[in-house]
Amino acid sequence: MYYFIVFIYGIIIGSFLNVCIYRIPLKQDIVYTSSHCMNCGTKVKWYDLIPVISYLALGGKCRTCKTKLSKQYPLIELLNGAAYLGIFHYLGLSYEAGMMCVLFSVLLVITLIDIRYKIIPNSILIFLMIIGIIYVVLVDQKFISSIIGFFAVSLILFLIAVISNGQMGGGDIKLMAVCGFIIGWQKILVALLIGSVFGSIIGVILIVLKINKKKQQIPFGPYLSAGVFVAALFGTELIQWYLNLVF
Repeated sequence: MYYFIVFIYGIIIGSFLNVCIYRIPLKQDIVYTSSHCMNCGTKVKWYDLIPVISYLALGGKCRTCKTKLSKQYPLIELLNGAAYLGIFHYLGLSYEAGMMCVLFSVLLVITLIDIRYKIIPNSILIFLMIIGIIYVVLVDQKFISSIIGFFAVSLILFLIAVISNGQMGGGDIKLMAVCGFIIGWQKILVALLIGSVFGSIIGVILIVLKINKKKQQIPFGPYLSAGVFVAALFGTELIQWYLNLVF
């Protein structure tokens, strides 16, 4: 029952994440505006908003205009639900698990928006920073590590942006500053390493497959987000493994 509740909660939040992914880049309201079909504008009834189930029941189409709905809706819902299950299984019922769930959901939204629009909205980062401050002050108590973490990687990326004449996006810098505050300076350095490796490997693959050109700008936010989440969950173990390997 515990796992079932966590999963249901995760897919419900996942449904809201879809709203954020579509509306925030367009500067549309995500709270008061009712859900509606993106094609015909018809208001969606409550029984057509049940995560995953409604999509399957409708055959992936709008009830009114029969326009095919994006598979992103159920995929994001299921992915968020599965992630919440994994997080609570690994960390148990704790404040840290709650923070990791928030972090994953926010990073998921950032990833999809950055891929689609090549931007990381400030509003999302401000929300994450507020939640992070509350978590660090009331729960984590490692304030010095958080302050160092805020600057540890963001300053490096800022210098890269200056030297490369803006090739590094400002959104990436702010993302790593906020995440560094939440997970601390040691883990944010691990996150940068993981994100850089992910980005390099996938970037080469995309060029080899001729999906991207060599000089084409590739959004770095998704890779940094992946690095942050892996480091947030397993950073301590990865650091200890590396130290044992070296010494």
